[in-house]
Amino acid sequence: MKNIIEEYENQYIKKNIPKFRSGDTLEVKIKVKEGNRTRTQTFIGIVISKKNRNLNSAFTIRKISHGEGVERVFPMHSKIIENIKVLKLGDVRQSKIYYLRKLSGKSARIKQLIKKNK
Repeated sequence: MKNIIEEYENQYIKKNIPKFRSGDTLEVKIKVKEGNRTRTQTFIGIVISKKNRNLNSAFTIRKISHGEGVERVFPMHSKIIENIKVLKLGDVRQSKIYYLRKLSGKSARIKQLIKKNK
């Protein structure tokens, strides 16, 4: 029974998702359908949480738009997501950084992680 479920889930799991974690800045391109046309909309923000559950995986992105905080939860393997691009790597200690909701201005910034090539 478990093998049947795993086979079914593996059909719908996307393979082209980059590795990212909380604190990283992502650019997510989404397909938006308006009437009979579809267009691509970008959503750029900081990952504040990530849930790893195979086909049910999801991540939450937060951005500030016109002075107002906007959060959106994306299912990882959804058909509306065209692609995900990691813009910056963040250096945070916690996996869920919900404390960003209370902060504003300079205090809401996340230290950038700089990888050294060896």
